[in-house]
Amino acid sequence: MTASDIGDQRILLIDGHAMAFRAFFALPADGFSDGRGQATNAVYGFTRMIINVVASEQPTHVAVAFDLPGGTFRDRIYDQYKGGRDETPAEFHGQIDLIMQVLDALGVRWLTVEDYEADDVIATLATRTAAEGGEALIVSSDRDAIQLVGENVTLLQPIKGVTEMRRMTPAAVEEKYGIPPERYPDLAALVGEAADNLPGVPGVGPKTAAKWIVQYGDLPGIIAHAGEIKGKAGQSLRDHLEDVERNRLMNAAVLDLELPTDPEHYTLGRGDGATLNAVFDELAFGPTIRKDVPTRFLAEGEEVPAAPARELPPLQQPTSAELPVLLSEAFAEGAALATEGSWALGQGDLLRIALATQDARAVITLAELDDAAERALAGWLADPAIPKVAHDTKLVGHQARGRALRIAGWRTDLAIAEFLCRPDQRPTDLAGLAMRHLQEDLQVEAAAAQQELDLGSDEADGEQLGRAADAVLRLEDLLRDELEERGATSLHDDLELPLSAVIGELEATGIAVDDAVLAGLDEEHAARQSEVADSAFSHLDGDRINLGSPKQLQEVLYERLELPKGRRTKTGYSTNAETLVDLFEKTQHPFLADLLAHRDVTKMRQIIDTLRRFISPEGRIHTTFHQNIAATGRLSSNNPNLQNIPTRTEEGRRIRSAFHVSEGYGSLMTADYSQIEMRIMAHLSEDAGLIEAFRSGEDLHNFVASRVFDVDPDEVDPAMRSKTKAVSYGLAYGLSAFGLARQLRVSQAEATGLRDGYFERFGGVRDFLRESVEKARATGYTETILGRRRYLPDLTSDNRQRRENAERVALNSPIQGSAADIIKLAMLRVDELLRRKELTSRVLLQVHDELVVDVAAGEDQAVRDVITEGMGSAFELSVPLEVGIGVGANWLEAAH
Repeated sequence: MTASDIGDQRILLIDGHAMAFRAFFALPADGFSDGRGQATNAVYGFTRMIINVVASEQPTHVAVAFDLPGGTFRDRIYDQYKGGRDETPAEFHGQIDLIMQVLDALGVRWLTVEDYEADDVIATLATRTAAEGGEALIVSSDRDAIQLVGENVTLLQPIKGVTEMRRMTPAAVEEKYGIPPERYPDLAALVGEAADNLPGVPGVGPKTAAKWIVQYGDLPGIIAHAGEIKGKAGQSLRDHLEDVERNRLMNAAVLDLELPTDPEHYTLGRGDGATLNAVFDELAFGPTIRKDVPTRFLAEGEEVPAAPARELPPLQQPTSAELPVLLSEAFAEGAALATEGSWALGQGDLLRIALATQDARAVITLAELDDAAERALAGWLADPAIPKVAHDTKLVGHQARGRALRIAGWRTDLAIAEFLCRPDQRPTDLAGLAMRHLQEDLQVEAAAAQQELDLGSDEADGEQLGRAADAVLRLEDLLRDELEERGATSLHDDLELPLSAVIGELEATGIAVDDAVLAGLDEEHAARQSEVADSAFSHLDGDRINLGSPKQLQEVLYERLELPKGRRTKTGYSTNAETLVDLFEKTQHPFLADLLAHRDVTKMRQIIDTLRRFISPEGRIHTTFHQNIAATGRLSSNNPNLQNIPTRTEEGRRIRSAFHVSEGYGSLMTADYSQIEMRIMAHLSEDAGLIEAFRSGEDLHNFVASRVFDVDPDEVDPAMRSKTKAVSYGLAYGLSAFGLARQLRVSQAEATGLRDGYFERFGGVRDFLRESVEKARATGYTETILGRRRYLPDLTSDNRQRRENAERVALNSPIQGSAADIIKLAMLRVDELLRRKELTSRVLLQVHDELVVDVAAGEDQAVRDVITEGMGSAFELSVPLEVGIGVGANWLEAAH
């Protein structure tokens, strides 16, 4: 570098890929998106990092170095270099290019050099700057950069995400490693570097390596005296000298790359505010990060234009006298809602509610309202003509019930809308949606706003809740547009949103549970648990190990009992349930029989314990149903999960005997669909054979088996029926021949033969499944009978495993998702009929494809008719929907 003022230069050098990866793993990929499906978490984190570092370190020059794909000269030296690294996450792809766009807009130089790593670019610029009297600051998580630390070179080493840095000076390096920075490559050569797949000397750690370096001066000195080093470590060193010498060759930084030498090339101050703003708009970055961009990035006089953010209306906190007028004027046309309250064990409470429109905001504290004001609020909430929006309408409804308030007129549920647009992303709360779509941290924004206010004023109190309501307002516009774009508006408006109200009633009602029955079952299982444990220990000469400890089981199974070893894991050989079942089938060892029995009874006790913890004071369980978790659209439940109560074993089914009819009602009724997936398969595939089977009324699996095995129906034996049943459902669930073989415990060749035989007789199914995948590959998504989409970008992935996983999803999603659509339609229809006929009976649960109903005395036949009509006519398929119904005093007795 030739500038005369080189001594004033303070250059910031950033390892682009290393810091982008750290940002990616520090922030959730599904929390940051540009709105078109491209994850931006690495971009956001990296941008935040460079903004913070430039603001705090005040550099005069900046350069960011990136790796190029295709490897470097180091790969030719050692073909296993970096070979142990995991595959790059799919969500990371494309983010480096976006980071480069941000850097261009900031006016920051970024560099790549063919056949060399980013480390080498940084090493060249750092040593050149130091040699000419300037100062270099390196931002990198790569420990190889430690060798560059010197009087004029400091390493800023991230220790928490990309926000917290450790300053590595020569003194700090020596304190941490016991050697000066220039000797660090010698230490790394001895110890190895797992991240780069460079094995070191076995048994030699950093302390031993540092001791040798101090004693012998450097690595050549250690090698020259290798014969004198005693003990196992010395022998290990002698045995691995070639590895050590290779490692030292690999970790040596390249200091003489041909890079631009003029300091002006790296000077800060060339950024363009308008361009940066446009890039931030494309990335859906909000106002917070824009405000924090230091002006030293930009050309003189430039500023980053403010994000297109609206001026928030003043926050009102109306008195009881003011509230009726405010509701009738400012919020007469509807509002977005945010609430502060609770909901647990069937009890809800609403403390405060915030309302927001384009022109008004208000926070209402319910405890401060008089009777007249509360009546006004109740009337506003219950008016179906006044549209309302919230993040989770069902939860808001539960909270309101605690104040004897009912809410009608819901227009949009943000949680449901987000799920319909992105079914494979994990659900998030309102703050997460605001960060994902608005790039705003609601708490930070509210705190900043409150600092600008008189903190003793009424306006400051409730500002966070008021901003949350405003976020709901803005998010609705975004998500409404996206629902339209993805063809999901009808699903939201006509199915999921009205269903949310029905589910809310189920949750609020709950189901009666007899704790004494559960306690009795638990006592039985406890006795059985002790019995099988004692039996298991008898095979170990009475040694009482922890039967739940994988480590102790590994020692017993594979060392003490010398059983065949299963699948290898990071912590030894597997002891999971599948492995143990396979091992028992091979060996029939009595210890394994007892161990498996112990696991079964332990699972039963865990289920029972969880159920008992969620019984409310009035003796009911109020599970929470979720519409936005299962990507297929099926409902899931938690607190407690009623879908994991086993039904295939007698012990599991007995748990259902504790769920009983409510006081004042006559019986429980259960109703479910018969072979719903197979009926949907017949409808979607238009296979004449399957359609004939359902229309004829014959036993489906017997009919299919007779075709597959080419025998008369009366010649089908149980094994034939079982195998074809497994094939039928396996196809519906996207099961491969390998998976089918494992399920049936037959060879893969036999499983393939079964599947091929099935396809030969039912060609419509084969064609439908093939066309489903090809259509999804062309459109990028699958669809159910109601148009519920599931996006599958991995169908065109170059990675075979990811592509095959996506193909399996493409096979099963239309069938599983359509089954979910139909049971949801049925729930709406049943609820409508119960109300229309003014029946007292009520639906309590939906578990898988089953409804559980409290039947009022004298309404048995009327409810049967409602169930038969409501479920049977939920959707018109080319084959009939068959509904099974059972009645009893409890859930077990009502089974059919």
